[in-house]
Amino acid sequence: MFCHLRPVRRNTLRLCLEKIFPRWFLYSRALSGAEAVNALRPFYFAVHPDFFGQHPREREVNENSLKRLSVYLENLQKPGFKSLKPTQLTFYVRERDQNSSDGQEPFSTAGFRAVKFTLHTRDLLSTVLYILNSCSLSIEHIQSLNTTVHSQPLKEAKRMPDRPIRWDKSYYSFTGFKDPDEDLEQVSRMETTLTSWLDNNGKSAVKKLKNSLPLRKELDRLKDELSHQLQLSDIRWQRSWGIAHRCSQLHSLGRLAQQNLETLKNAKGCTLVFTDRSGMSAGGHVMLGTMDVHHHWAKLFERLPSYFDLQRRLVLLEDQISHLLGGIRVVYLEELQPALTLEEYYSLLDVFYNRLLKNRILFHPRSLRGLQMILNSDRYAPSLHELGHFNIPTLCDPANLQWFILTKAQQARENMKRKEELKVIENELIQASTKKFSLEKFYKEPSVSSIQMVDCCKRLLEQSLPYLQGLHLCVSHFYSVMQDGDLCIPWNWKNGEAVK
Repeated sequence: MFCHLRPVRRNTLRLCLEKIFPRWFLYSRALSGAEAVNALRPFYFAVHPDFFGQHPREREVNENSLKRLSVYLENLQKPGFKSLKPTQLTFYVRERDQNSSDGQEPFSTAGFRAVKFTLHTRDLLSTVLYILNSCSLSIEHIQSLNTTVHSQPLKEAKRMPDRPIRWDKSYYSFTGFKDPDEDLEQVSRMETTLTSWLDNNGKSAVKKLKNSLPLRKELDRLKDELSHQLQLSDIRWQRSWGIAHRCSQLHSLGRLAQQNLETLKNAKGCTLVFTDRSGMSAGGHVMLGTMDVHHHWAKLFERLPSYFDLQRRLVLLEDQISHLLGGIRVVYLEELQPALTLEEYYSLLDVFYNRLLKNRILFHPRSLRGLQMILNSDRYAPSLHELGHFNIPTLCDPANLQWFILTKAQQARENMKRKEELKVIENELIQASTKKFSLEKFYKEPSVSSIQMVDCCKRLLEQSLPYLQGLHLCVSHFYSVMQDGDLCIPWNWKNGEAVK
């Protein structure tokens, strides 16, 4: 009796999908992994972290989201997979046209906008199309990738009515078939909540954390041992490498210390940072590139005295700039500025100083003491940050600079005062949250601001979350269980029952 109804249902579902995707999509062959990467090139170009060098917060958000997207795409290609959990992603998309009106969040003055979407797709092609559509990027190039699109179905599609057939809800109740409209509506409403995510992932975090404890102890031992041996101020990591990776890096440094102890002692009193390249950072930290061999590290330690000399010259240059600008202090903020080397930062300061000398700006001596400024190479107009410091372009017009600083000085002082008050509140809330939930560790990623952290903690303290006892909790921009058991939750987490 119902055999003839199956084709009708497929046509209905197809027509519903055509509201979202082009008709050729329904008859296209599956994309391979390589073709998916090629199809996403416009997206990668718009969000690649390398293009956000002057915006470290946005750069880190995109890096984290790209990692999670990569895992999602890999899982789609695994044989025998059934379905994936909805994955919510946030990307900062580079500006194409500030006058466009596409319903997305507005562009910032820095030239990018935030885009959030939830992946709940079942194949590579629909995933690629959904990502491009969510970011308002063209999908025309994807049709050319599908060289085996069938011609006959397309001819039939042209004769289809523009309005889909809508069946009464009783049809689906009686036949047992799924209502395609209901499926699409459920996907659009599906959103991960804090409680549901902890229910699903809490045990996994506990298991991973327990397995990582021996390595964590080894890491602490190696760090303390090397810090004492080389008389270092601290040892840090620029990226979120796993515990095993960090231990391996410290073992490498330990072997080098056995061979060149006196040379490595040139770093006495310094902070050592494992990062992407070797050298000295703009903040005065010794950087060890994790891809470099011992020979490069040894050469770096040998050159440290010359770096210290450049560092003294840089401090003098900062003082000279401060004197010309009424006592405003030039600072380098690691969490808000790109990872520059000492040489790169000195060059930036030198260009700015010479422009000031050529176009003398008259400020009353010490009238701007207590204020701060950072230099940016990718801006053409000065701005005032919400934390109270001035963002000053290296090549800005001196006359405009003088007027801007003088008119914004009072607001800058007020912002700095609010920043200090906010920091106190943030620390108090972190301590209160750590105590209430009996957390072993509670911290945030550098890309999470104090305002976001305060908001997150206030809402957390209103919850009852016994799952968190003894865990390491990190406030980030996404949900994740790290390989060593750290739980990451977005600062703007949602609560309530997730749609099943």
